Amino acid sequence: MQKVIPTLKISNEEKSQAFYVEGLGFRVDWEHRFERGYPVFMQISRGEDLLYLTAHEGDCQPGGLVHFLVEDVDRFYETLPQEKLEVNPPYEMEEGIRMVSISDPDGNELRFMNAKR
Repeated sequence: MQKVIPTLKISNEEKSQAFYVEGLGFRVDWEHRFERGYPVFMQISRGEDLLYLTAHEGDCQPGGLVHFLVEDVDRFYETLPQEKLEVNPPYEMEEGIRMVSISDPDGNELRFMNAKR
């Protein structure tokens, strides 16, 4: 069970949803707005991984970094829709750790990684 939920700043709800949902396979669990037309605060998930995305001023700064542990980063990479994402193949970060790094439309960096056993 994940014990913390990172929050990432977004500036365009539609672009962010397309990136996370269509590109990375997350789903939108819920959205909150104080009133119609106000900025969104939402929870998205992919399996047990949760993220908050916020367009609210003052919640956080853009340019966050989140690491996700995946069972097999090479297999994960193969499932990504290359036509929807700009992503380079996995690489060896340091001995035993393979990673693929992806930036969202707002410059938040997502690193999907696994440790070799």
